Amino acid sequence: MKKNKRMKKEKSRKIYHENQKSQQNCTGGKTRSSKYTTNHVIKKINWADPCPGESRSMKKNAVLVDGVILNGPIIDSNSGEKFVEEVYRLLMNEIIYKATDVTEKVCEWKDPEQLKKLLDVNIRDIGQPHQELLQLCQNTIKYSVKTSHPRFFNQLYAGMDHYALAARFITEALNPSVYTYEVSPVFILIEEAVLLKMSEFLGWKATDGIFSPGGSVSNMYAVNMARYKHCPDIKKHGLSNTPRLVMFTSEECHYSMKKAAAFLGIGTHNVYFVKADHQGKMIPEELEKQIQKAKGEGAAPFLVIGTSGTTVLGAFDPLNDIADICERHKLWFHVDASWGGSALMSRKYRKLLHGIDRADSVAWNPHKMLMAGIQCCAFLVKDNSDLLKRCHSAEATYLFQQDKFYDVRYDTGDKSIQCSRRADAFKFWLMWKALGTIGLEERVNRALALSRYLANEIKKRDGFELLWEPEYANICFWYIPPSLRDMEKGPEYWQHLNQVAPIIKERMMRKGSMMVGYQPHRDKVNFFRHIVISPQVSREDMDFVLDEIELLGKDL
Repeated sequence: MKKNKRMKKEKSRKIYHENQKSQQNCTGGKTRSSKYTTNHVIKKINWADPCPGESRSMKKNAVLVDGVILNGPIIDSNSGEKFVEEVYRLLMNEIIYKATDVTEKVCEWKDPEQLKKLLDVNIRDIGQPHQELLQLCQNTIKYSVKTSHPRFFNQLYAGMDHYALAARFITEALNPSVYTYEVSPVFILIEEAVLLKMSEFLGWKATDGIFSPGGSVSNMYAVNMARYKHCPDIKKHGLSNTPRLVMFTSEECHYSMKKAAAFLGIGTHNVYFVKADHQGKMIPEELEKQIQKAKGEGAAPFLVIGTSGTTVLGAFDPLNDIADICERHKLWFHVDASWGGSALMSRKYRKLLHGIDRADSVAWNPHKMLMAGIQCCAFLVKDNSDLLKRCHSAEATYLFQQDKFYDVRYDTGDKSIQCSRRADAFKFWLMWKALGTIGLEERVNRALALSRYLANEIKKRDGFELLWEPEYANICFWYIPPSLRDMEKGPEYWQHLNQVAPIIKERMMRKGSMMVGYQPHRDKVNFFRHIVISPQVSREDMDFVLDEIELLGKDL
C-alpha cells in the first residue's frame, strides 16, 4: 500500500512538472497572463502537436483556459510534505523541548528596525527556496517571546499544555469552519458538549452559548443580547427610535466594555462606571445610585456587567448583591469571568464567584488560567429559547438551508456574528479529556498556592512592598531600590519610584531572563503585576523573580 501511494505521488509530481513546462512552452515562457482579459479562451491541446513538448504521460488532451493548463495538480505535494516534516522537527526542537528549560531566554530582544532586517519581512514576486523558508521559520521562533517559558509572567496567559497543543495541530491541519454540521460534524458536537459541561460549573440547567474569538467579543455578545432583549425591534429598525440606552460596569472593568458600547452605537458616554472599593470590587450601593441617576435623566438602563477577576488586581465583584439589584430593576446581568472563571474548577476557590448562577450570561476564557491555548473563549447564556440565535441570525439560505437531510439544529453558525469560525472548543475538550476535572482543579490550586507563596516572600524582603493582599493570581508590588528606602514619601519619592519598574522591565527584556508586567493604577505609581499560571512554574522560579528584580534594580 505504501509503495502504491509513493508511486502515485511520484506520478503526480511528474505530471505537475510536465504541466508547468508545457504551460510555459504554450505561453511563450510565461506561466500566467500579464493582463486581465474579459474574453476567456478555452482550447483543447492535442499532445501529439509539437507545441506542448511532446509529453506522453498525459493520457488525455489537456485543456488550456486563458493560457493556464487545467490538467493535473499545480502543487508539488512531495516537496510540501517534506517542508512540513522539517518545520515539525523545528517546532519540537526549538519550542516544545525547550518549553521548560529555564536556561533558555524568554525573549531575544531586538528593536523594530533591526528586527525587520533580521526577519527579511518584505514580500517578493518570486517564491523562495525551502532552505530560506526554514531559516525564516527559525528566525521567527528565535525572536518571538517564549510564552511557554517558566519565567514568562507578563500576561493573563502562559505555559504550554501538550494536549491542547496537539489539538491545535489537528484543527490547523483539518482547517474546519464551525458553522454547519455538514462541514464540521465532529467539532459541532464537541463544542456543544464543552459548553454544556462549562454551564454545569455555573450552576445552570437551561443553557446556550458559543465559542468566540476573545473575551472582548464575548462581552460584546452580552451587550448586544441584553439590548436585543430590552428592545427586540432594534435588530430591524436600528437605533433611530430607541431611548438613550445606558449600561453599568465597575471602574475596574476590562476596556472591552467601552469598545462594545462604541461598536454597537450605544456610545461610551452611556457606559456608567461604578465605584470600586480599595480591593477593586464594585460597590453595590454605588451601582444602585448610578441606576437611579440614569433613570432620573430619562435614560433607559438595560445591562449591568460584573467582573470576576479584574485585569490588574484580580478582584471579584460581589455577584449576589449585584444580582439582587438587577432583579429589582429588571436588568440583564452579565459577568465577565474571562480571567477568573477558571476558579470554578476548584472546590477551594469557586466561592470567589458565589452568585454567578444568577447571571444571564458569562464570558469565560479557558486559554487563560487553564492554558487551553489562545484563543479559547466561551460565551455562555442562561437560556434555552434560542435568544442567542434570534439576536444574531441572518438566515443565509446558501448555508443554513432548512430542508437538509439531517437535524438542522446542529447548524449552529447562525448564532455567531462570524461566518467562518475556528474549532476552539476542541483543544479545551482534548485537554479536559486528558487531565480530567481533577487535573484542571489541581492546576488552579497550584497556581494560586504559588501566588500566595510569592506574596508572603515579598512581605519578608527588604525593598519590596505588597500593594494589596492577593485574592487570585495577580501579585502587585513595588521594588524600592536602596537609594529610595530612607527618602521621605513626598512628590520626589513617588516621581523616582514611578521610574523604577519601567527601567527594570527594559533591563529584563534586553537580558531575556524573564518577563513581568507593570502599570500605574488609580493613585498608585508604576508597580509590578506578576501573574502565576503555568504548572511548569516552581517555587524556585518565584524566588528567582525577586532575586532578579533586585539584581537589575539595586543601582537605581
